[in-house]
Amino acid sequence: MTKASDSSRSYVLSFQCPDQIGVVARSTGLFYDVGAFITEVSNYSDPVSDTFHMRCVFDDRQMTVSLAEFRERFQVVADDFGMDYHLRASDELPRLLLAVSKYDHCLNVLLNKWKAGALPAQIVGVVSNHPDCQSMTEWYGLPYYHLPITPETKPEQEAQILAVMEALDVDLLVLARYMQILSNDLCNSLAGRAINIHHSFLPGFKGARPYHQAYERGVKVIGATAHYVTSDLDEGPIIVQEVRAIDHEVSIEHMVHLGHDIEATALSHAVRLHCEERVQLNGQRTVIL
Repeated sequence: MTKASDSSRSYVLSFQCPDQIGVVARSTGLFYDVGAFITEVSNYSDPVSDTFHMRCVFDDRQMTVSLAEFRERFQVVADDFGMDYHLRASDELPRLLLAVSKYDHCLNVLLNKWKAGALPAQIVGVVSNHPDCQSMTEWYGLPYYHLPITPETKPEQEAQILAVMEALDVDLLVLARYMQILSNDLCNSLAGRAINIHHSFLPGFKGARPYHQAYERGVKVIGATAHYVTSDLDEGPIIVQEVRAIDHEVSIEHMVHLGHDIEATALSHAVRLHCEERVQLNGQRTVIL
């Protein structure tokens, strides 16, 4: 076996398609034909939706064709099987724009993990409807876009967010406790490209003040849910959920503090999974590979 050299390059290929005979054979057969060295592979066949999901990491240590030719030949396979696929070099990190309001706990964790190299992404800026998190953002050397919003200026402000995303070539918008409900138009334009953290273990306690709702119901478990943004408030496909057991002695204030840690953990985990091409939409559900 030839070991990967410092000059070899790694790639991530993920796809989904209708489940059918020959998908794996044709896909992996192409890898063999062109000398693509597979280093990681995972797949799932969903018996309910009749879809097939696959993620593969390979490098070019023994490849006999260029990436452009490989992409051209894989396109033939994709067309034959009706695949929706994505192929990129592992070192071409997704570009993230973070959105925040006043609470900074999720923002701080994401920025810290990014700076430490633990988040496989390139954070390119922070947008907010308040100035509170500007000093933290600029400490990390990132631009801060303060875009105030009122009910009357909501369309213009959301257009500004989209303009920032286009200018920075953003792949993913991360709502790190951005306390504004996005319009249906913005949700639809960002389908599959926006992740939100909801400070509740969905589907329970949607909307505002979920910890107060949970306290009033005397719950024994609290949690947070990271999900894709859709026009249905807090009902997008779930990526990650984190929970923590509590008891009757936990006050609302303590519950909120515990919740902040859970929210930051769930959101950073979901963002990492998305950036590693491990999340695939499957109707209202997700497949994590």
